[in-house]
Amino acid sequence: MLSITDAINTAEEAGLDLVEVSPGASPPVCRIMDFGRFKYQQTKKKQEAKKKQAVVQVKEIKVRPKTEDHDLNTKLRQIRGFLTKNNKVKITVRFRGREITLPEMGKDILARIATETEDIASIETRPKFEGRTMIMVLAPKKE
Repeated sequence: MLSITDAINTAEEAGLDLVEVSPGASPPVCRIMDFGRFKYQQTKKKQEAKKKQAVVQVKEIKVRPKTEDHDLNTKLRQIRGFLTKNNKVKITVRFRGREITLPEMGKDILARIATETEDIASIETRPKFEGRTMIMVLAPKKE
Protein backbone atom coordinates (compact mmCIF):
# COMPACT_ATOMS: atom_id res chain seq x y z
CA MET A 1 0.00 0.00 0.00
CA LEU A 2 1.51 3.27 -1.22
CA SER A 3 0.56 6.83 -0.54
CA ILE A 4 -0.93 8.77 -3.42
CA THR A 5 2.17 10.92 -3.95
CA ASP A 6 4.47 7.87 -3.94
CA ALA A 7 2.22 6.10 -6.48
CA ILE A 8 2.13 9.17 -8.75
CA ASN A 9 5.92 9.52 -8.57
CA THR A 10 6.43 5.82 -9.35
CA ALA A 11 4.08 6.09 -12.36
CA GLU A 12 5.85 9.20 -13.68
CA GLU A 13 9.27 7.55 -13.35
CA ALA A 14 8.02 4.58 -15.38
CA GLY A 15 6.41 6.90 -17.98
CA LEU A 16 2.96 5.45 -17.26
CA ASP A 17 -0.34 6.63 -15.75
CA LEU A 18 -1.87 6.01 -12.33
CA VAL A 19 -5.44 4.74 -12.99
CA GLU A 20 -8.09 4.23 -10.33
CA VAL A 21 -9.54 0.76 -11.02
CA SER A 22 -12.24 0.48 -8.36
CA PRO A 23 -13.12 3.74 -6.64
CA GLY A 24 -15.80 2.14 -4.44
CA ALA A 25 -13.35 -0.10 -2.57
CA SER A 26 -11.89 0.87 0.77
CA PRO A 27 -9.10 1.89 0.21
CA PRO A 28 -9.52 2.70 -3.51
CA VAL A 29 -7.56 0.39 -5.82
CA CYS A 30 -5.22 1.97 -8.40
CA ARG A 31 -2.96 0.53 -11.11
CA ILE A 32 0.08 1.86 -12.88
CA MET A 33 -0.52 1.37 -16.61
CA ASP A 34 -0.54 3.01 -20.04
CA PHE A 35 -4.05 4.47 -20.02
CA GLY A 36 -4.20 5.17 -23.76
CA ARG A 37 -3.36 1.53 -24.52
CA PHE A 38 -5.91 0.37 -21.94
CA LYS A 39 -8.68 2.43 -23.58
CA TYR A 40 -7.68 1.09 -27.00
CA GLN A 41 -7.91 -2.51 -25.77
CA GLN A 42 -11.33 -1.82 -24.23
CA THR A 43 -12.70 -0.48 -27.54
CA LYS A 44 -11.28 -3.52 -29.38
CA LYS A 45 -13.04 -5.86 -26.91
CA LYS A 46 -16.34 -4.02 -27.47
CA GLN A 47 -15.93 -4.29 -31.25
CA GLU A 48 -15.25 -8.04 -31.00
CA ALA A 49 -18.33 -8.53 -28.81
CA LYS A 50 -20.41 -6.57 -31.30
CA LYS A 51 -19.17 -8.73 -34.20
CA LYS A 52 -20.21 -11.92 -32.44
CA GLN A 53 -23.62 -10.51 -31.52
CA ALA A 54 -26.50 -11.94 -33.56
CA VAL A 55 -28.68 -9.28 -35.15
CA VAL A 56 -32.33 -10.31 -35.24
CA GLN A 57 -34.58 -8.36 -37.56
CA VAL A 58 -38.36 -8.32 -37.48
CA LYS A 59 -39.82 -8.90 -40.93
CA GLU A 60 -43.48 -8.07 -41.57
CA ILE A 61 -45.94 -10.00 -43.71
CA LYS A 62 -49.34 -8.46 -44.39
CA VAL A 63 -52.43 -10.48 -45.27
CA ARG A 64 -56.15 -9.81 -45.50
CA PRO A 65 -59.01 -11.92 -44.10
CA LYS A 66 -60.04 -12.99 -47.60
CA THR A 67 -56.56 -13.90 -48.84
CA GLU A 68 -56.78 -16.90 -51.17
CA ASP A 69 -54.92 -20.18 -50.60
CA HIS A 70 -52.36 -19.69 -53.38
CA ASP A 71 -51.42 -16.23 -52.12
CA LEU A 72 -51.27 -17.53 -48.56
CA ASN A 73 -48.92 -20.35 -49.66
CA THR A 74 -46.62 -17.73 -51.23
CA LYS A 75 -46.64 -15.75 -47.97
CA LEU A 76 -45.91 -18.96 -46.05
CA ARG A 77 -42.86 -19.59 -48.25
CA GLN A 78 -41.64 -16.07 -47.47
CA ILE A 79 -42.24 -16.58 -43.75
CA ARG A 80 -40.29 -19.86 -43.80
CA GLY A 81 -37.41 -18.11 -45.57
CA PHE A 82 -37.30 -15.34 -42.96
CA LEU A 83 -37.44 -17.83 -40.09
CA THR A 84 -34.62 -19.98 -41.50
CA LYS A 85 -32.46 -16.83 -41.63
CA ASN A 86 -33.15 -16.36 -37.86
CA ASN A 87 -35.41 -13.35 -38.28
CA LYS A 88 -38.63 -12.83 -36.38
CA VAL A 89 -41.80 -12.47 -38.45
CA LYS A 90 -44.68 -10.15 -37.61
CA ILE A 91 -47.86 -11.24 -39.39
CA THR A 92 -50.46 -8.52 -39.77
CA VAL A 93 -54.05 -9.17 -40.82
CA ARG A 94 -55.58 -5.89 -41.99
CA PHE A 95 -59.37 -5.51 -41.85
CA ARG A 96 -60.93 -2.97 -44.23
CA GLY A 97 -64.48 -1.73 -44.28
CA ARG A 98 -67.01 -4.33 -43.20
CA GLU A 99 -64.36 -7.04 -42.84
CA ILE A 100 -63.99 -5.89 -39.22
CA THR A 101 -67.11 -7.94 -38.47
CA LEU A 102 -65.19 -11.13 -39.42
CA PRO A 103 -62.43 -11.41 -36.82
CA GLU A 104 -62.70 -15.23 -36.84
CA MET A 105 -61.47 -15.27 -40.46
CA GLY A 106 -58.35 -13.40 -39.38
CA LYS A 107 -57.83 -15.79 -36.47
CA ASP A 108 -58.21 -18.75 -38.84
CA ILE A 109 -55.52 -17.39 -41.16
CA LEU A 110 -53.13 -16.77 -38.27
CA ALA A 111 -53.86 -20.23 -36.83
CA ARG A 112 -53.13 -21.81 -40.22
CA ILE A 113 -49.84 -19.92 -40.49
CA ALA A 114 -48.90 -21.00 -36.96
CA THR A 115 -49.64 -24.69 -37.65
CA GLU A 116 -47.85 -24.65 -41.02
CA THR A 117 -44.69 -23.19 -39.46
CA GLU A 118 -44.74 -24.93 -36.05
CA ASP A 119 -41.76 -27.14 -37.03
CA ILE A 120 -39.41 -24.13 -37.35
CA ALA A 121 -41.19 -21.38 -35.41
CA SER A 122 -42.74 -20.69 -32.05
CA ILE A 123 -45.39 -18.09 -31.35
CA GLU A 124 -43.82 -15.19 -29.50
CA THR A 125 -46.94 -13.00 -29.38
CA ARG A 126 -50.39 -14.56 -29.60
CA PRO A 127 -52.88 -13.02 -32.07
CA LYS A 128 -54.30 -9.77 -30.72
CA PHE A 129 -56.34 -6.87 -32.06
CA GLU A 130 -54.89 -3.38 -32.40
CA GLY A 131 -57.44 -1.11 -34.02
CA ARG A 132 -58.32 -2.56 -37.42
CA THR A 133 -55.38 -4.99 -37.47
CA MET A 134 -54.72 -8.36 -35.87
CA ILE A 135 -51.05 -9.05 -35.10
CA MET A 136 -49.05 -12.20 -34.32
CA VAL A 137 -45.26 -12.53 -33.98
CA LEU A 138 -43.36 -15.72 -34.78
CA ALA A 139 -39.80 -16.37 -33.62
CA PRO A 140 -37.43 -19.05 -34.93
CA LYS A 141 -37.16 -22.12 -32.69
CA LYS A 142 -33.93 -22.60 -30.77
CA GLU A 143 -31.99 -25.77 -31.54
